[in-house]
Amino acid sequence: MTTQQAARFPLTTTVDFVIVGSGAAGGIMAKELATRGHSVVVLEQGPRIHPSQFHHDEYAYFFKNEIATKQPITWRQKPTEEAKKGGFLWYAQMVGGSSVHFTANFWRFRPVDFNERSRLGAIPGASLVDWPITYEELEPYYTKVDWEIGVSGAPGPSDPPRSRPYPVPPLPVKSSGVLFERGARKLGFHPYPAPMAILSQPHNGRAGCQNCGYCQGFGCEYGAKSSTLASVIPIAERTGRCEVRPRAYVRKVELDARGRATGVVYFDENKQEQFQRAKAVILCANGAETPRLLLMSKSNRFPDGLANSSGMVGKHLMFNGGSLAPGLYEHPLNEYKGAQVTRIAHDWYDSDPKRGFYGGGGIDARGDINLPIFYALNGNKPGVRNWGAEHKRFLEHNFSRQMVIFGHTTSLPVETNSVSLDPKLKDDWGLPAIRFTYRDHDDDLKMMKYLQDRAMEIHEAAGAVQSWRSPVEVQTGTAHLLGTCRMGNDPKTSVIDKHHRTHDVKNLFLCDGSSLVTSGRGQPTMTIMALAFRAGERIANFAKRNEI
Repeated sequence: MTTQQAARFPLTTTVDFVIVGSGAAGGIMAKELATRGHSVVVLEQGPRIHPSQFHHDEYAYFFKNEIATKQPITWRQKPTEEAKKGGFLWYAQMVGGSSVHFTANFWRFRPVDFNERSRLGAIPGASLVDWPITYEELEPYYTKVDWEIGVSGAPGPSDPPRSRPYPVPPLPVKSSGVLFERGARKLGFHPYPAPMAILSQPHNGRAGCQNCGYCQGFGCEYGAKSSTLASVIPIAERTGRCEVRPRAYVRKVELDARGRATGVVYFDENKQEQFQRAKAVILCANGAETPRLLLMSKSNRFPDGLANSSGMVGKHLMFNGGSLAPGLYEHPLNEYKGAQVTRIAHDWYDSDPKRGFYGGGGIDARGDINLPIFYALNGNKPGVRNWGAEHKRFLEHNFSRQMVIFGHTTSLPVETNSVSLDPKLKDDWGLPAIRFTYRDHDDDLKMMKYLQDRAMEIHEAAGAVQSWRSPVEVQTGTAHLLGTCRMGNDPKTSVIDKHHRTHDVKNLFLCDGSSLVTSGRGQPTMTIMALAFRAGERIANFAKRNEI
């Protein structure tokens, strides 16, 4: 085997690390460990799709879930309610995970995100706590994300400190960006180029964006979108020490009599059960699937779920908040072209006691999946029916004239917001479906409404012919799955320590959205990636010192 070949490990081999999940965290973890000399098997539930197989089929991607999860789920607002089938958790199941189809909005957290509990005090009805790490500790790893994953942008007027500039300039501004900037500046706000995990020009051997428009929800056949599939997984495989095994659905982490992880049990593509042995296990499955796997891995030693002596596995689910305000303009904007976002504003990032409630966030302008079928089903303004001649006239005139101003907000950690195992519903493998319990904290709903008010003001200042509000209401689903195995120093109130090692099992690690302690202001993927670079470095050092 040459160093240019991906590894193929026999099932009888005990590898150094088995990683569950290949998305934003798992792909980076594989690269960090394999390039440091470790043997790695990555188990991915979904298929491997070559970039040449990505296609511009709106119906297949959005309505048939070609790359998104098809797992059954149930949802309820309160633990006292019976869960019903419904709601949605939108994440990809394929090599590269959701980093393949995400919008690629790429905000760093700021120092305030890490110590809000100390600064603001307790928030009634929430479990707000400080992170055990600071922005300053994570900043070098944010920079690694910029340069190794690939981020385009330019520093904004209130950006957090950075140790190195962006590797490539911002993406070209779109009509929505020009109008948003015009309206925001009239109101005294400070818009600036959006940092995006989409290359504006070639970088690290990858092509720049071709402005095809099939971006949010789609894979990028050019490799310009900075997924782990495009950026770091190929590096891991070229070491000859990393095997990415698709269609491998992990159902349990196994322990030995000493309480150490020995590997994982999974179903292969033929639904045959297999066992991958490993010296250490790293779960990077996402903020819903990771706690689900821990809960399914219960044993006599851990009757309430693996690594769950604290009872915190699955708790404190955070979605991030969102509010939409569509607007129509006089001239065609052609928002169906290019990346989703080119301008943002963060004037409302920090929580302000003058508002009378907790919360902060940012606003961007976008087409918001402005593709024909989706627009025909969801683009009408209130009062316009979605069928008949009136509907056709609305679509014909307004399809290319509409943009959306999107408010992205904090989401408070509430202990009863959770991921658990549904006691009745099973998936196609006979495993318990995800049951999520979620109701936005009242302050989160107020913050969504607050940013929607600002969006309406910006539309008016930018010269919108018409604008309207999408309802701000309790969310029934999300693409952001955060906080369910939170990081902390105290084993009684957290699941992992600040190095991503579980408090209960020395050779079991977790790194994905479940690790987050607070939600940030709406764009968590860059922070998940930065945490993965940091965790990979530390785990490799633990292994080198024989501390695993």
